Amino acid sequence: MSHGKETMFLFVVFCSFALTSAVNQTLPVMDSWYVAAVYEHNLILNPEPDVPLSRLDALQHMQKNLDIYEEQAAQAAQQGAQILVFPEDGLHGFNFSRSSISGYLETIPDPQQESWNPCTEPGKYNNTEVLQRLSCMARRNNLYLVANMADLQPCPLKTDPTSSCPSDGRWQFNTNVVFRSDGLLVARYHKHNLYFEEAFDMPPQPEIITFDTPFAGRFGLMICFDILFHKPTVALVEKGVRQLIYPTAWMNQLPLLDTIQFQQAFSLGANVTLLAANIRNDQLNMRGSGIYTPFSATYHHAQKGDPEEGRLLVARVPVLDPLWVGQSVTTKEGVVRSESTSSTATDSGFCHQESCSDSPPLETASSVPPSSATFISSMMYDPFTFVLLNETEGKVNVCNGTFCCHLQYRWLPQGDSKELYALGAFAGTHTVNGRYALQV
Repeated sequence: MSHGKETMFLFVVFCSFALTSAVNQTLPVMDSWYVAAVYEHNLILNPEPDVPLSRLDALQHMQKNLDIYEEQAAQAAQQGAQILVFPEDGLHGFNFSRSSISGYLETIPDPQQESWNPCTEPGKYNNTEVLQRLSCMARRNNLYLVANMADLQPCPLKTDPTSSCPSDGRWQFNTNVVFRSDGLLVARYHKHNLYFEEAFDMPPQPEIITFDTPFAGRFGLMICFDILFHKPTVALVEKGVRQLIYPTAWMNQLPLLDTIQFQQAFSLGANVTLLAANIRNDQLNMRGSGIYTPFSATYHHAQKGDPEEGRLLVARVPVLDPLWVGQSVTTKEGVVRSESTSSTATDSGFCHQESCSDSPPLETASSVPPSSATFISSMMYDPFTFVLLNETEGKVNVCNGTFCCHLQYRWLPQGDSKELYALGAFAGTHTVNGRYALQV
């Protein structure tokens, strides 16, 4: 991972789950709801991603995955979905080189600069067959549609050695596109935090991209590895965005990086809705998608031996956009924008330790009373400091440097169970399969 200079914020919640589950907590009084759908896609792969294909051959490959998207969009619409999210890499796959992905690239116009409906204006740009089909899919099924594809953007070659333009004079981006229910292209987001993606460039600047809907207000966009970093993920939450769209191609790694626990923990910890669509690929251990709110979760995590197939999830979701729930107006385009132009992180339900009146004071190593003897053990290649939970109930504390965690616990032993529990903490730089700062 070559672009890991941002700090990664990780708060882990361990949980167990069944095949497809719905988890509910106490719901607040909500006046507004919408229906969201995510599709976990068993994509049809290019068996030789390192071999360049002609544009025609690449299109024929992508059309096979688009045929599946068409079927799922129709099913989602039949179940009342107003927004549908497809996963990262769902049309083309992965493991391409910079040159071998060329046949899959389309130049995606910036919706912030121009208005274009690919379905009704197909002749405006050449080589945009995928954009046209996605646009017509949204229009035909009368829903907002989010998909992930490969974007080609020309850039001016400069003699300046500090220029961010690649030597071949073009940027290639891992990209989310969003289409309105009439097919209009309304948002484009370029992934900032790449994870071993030789085919793609990191955009020159992090993009904080949102779009508005007439049924739920504002949504923010991110992709897969982005969720571990401050930009764009925390930046969106700090901006007051409480509904996030999350296409991903996530490889599960126990114990800290399994999809369901990570996605649900993020939704609960940041107090946001997360619409997460993953790839299903057993060989790469990719699985786990869901629709998460601070009050409920609908998710699917395939188990060993399950058929390797896609899964559509549909759920009724409360509107969390604070501006939309309050006073809002509808524009001529049907997009809801609040008459108020600003909000704060606290308004969004996301608060920093020092700004939350009901939060405990931040503890440091010097202020935490010692627990029983600690020990160091490696977990996911990082040296965690652990303390054993020797009793059936109690309070324990553990520090890794100046970073401290505390736990009050009670557990009920089952028969002659020999299970062993410990509380662990780590603060430092992770250096295996990527380099980034961690606090766990």
